[in-house]
Amino acid sequence: MFDTLINKLHNETYITLETTPSHSPQFTPIINKIEELGLDKLVDGFSTTDNPLAKLKYNSLFGAKMLQDRFNKPVIATMSMRDRNKIALQSDLLGANEVDIRAILALTGDPATISDQPHAKGVFESDSSLLLDIISCFNSGIDYSGKPLGAKPKTIHPFAVVNSFAKNPKTLQKKMQKKIKHGACGIITQPVYDLENAKQLLELKENANKECSSEHNEAELIFGIFPITKLRTAQFLSAHVPGINVPQKWIEELRIANGKGADEEYKVGFELSKNLFDELKEFHPKIHLMTANQFQVAKDILV
Repeated sequence: MFDTLINKLHNETYITLETTPSHSPQFTPIINKIEELGLDKLVDGFSTTDNPLAKLKYNSLFGAKMLQDRFNKPVIATMSMRDRNKIALQSDLLGANEVDIRAILALTGDPATISDQPHAKGVFESDSSLLLDIISCFNSGIDYSGKPLGAKPKTIHPFAVVNSFAKNPKTLQKKMQKKIKHGACGIITQPVYDLENAKQLLELKENANKECSSEHNEAELIFGIFPITKLRTAQFLSAHVPGINVPQKWIEELRIANGKGADEEYKVGFELSKNLFDELKEFHPKIHLMTANQFQVAKDILV
């Protein structure tokens, strides 16, 4: 299952769909919606998020296990450094390994200060590089302290993230190099909204791989796509989310459409997003689709 996913990542078309577990003890309704829309037949795998924005959600590892069991497709489970020390990280990886949750997206995590849980404190023993290093140890049959494990774990495939925009592009290349040096096989970008931006990111990734080639396997770049169907979403991302660049052209087109009503606004935003998806798929068909569980939008983008 995971060998097929990694082969597709490096050699074929690769499309994964993000799922966000809810503030609920049930993940099944999300799985049922995916099955109802037939989304499992349109993607190569899924991901589960880990308490994004430090808001309490259903566990990402359990969600990944349930998705894999239902659809027999690999799931990349996100793990955040915010909520676990190195003991808990390793313990979770050991348990996940036996039940075949073996693709892990390593994140540093959003600050605990924005959590919806009173007085929550972040752990943050390190950034996501620590988790990538732990995975490298596990893949060598040892824990992070260097002690041999009772049995060698099945291979874990580590993923990482990077911003899609920076005023100084070289900073993005350096961040990519860091992820590659710590073992990431795939680097997922924040959402991109412009083909030229995507081309620049791919060039930076190729340069980063060259800088690391003597010591490390090459990592593949995966373009994040988050469809925008509302003017306020475009304005919020542009003004308040670092590392993302929404072209002024998109904002202007959505502003005009917004004045004509909600239906026209949705139509224009969807067309911009769908056209971008098609362009990126033709240019570099490695895509991670994020829709905040708006799965009908995901299906409309994919078909």
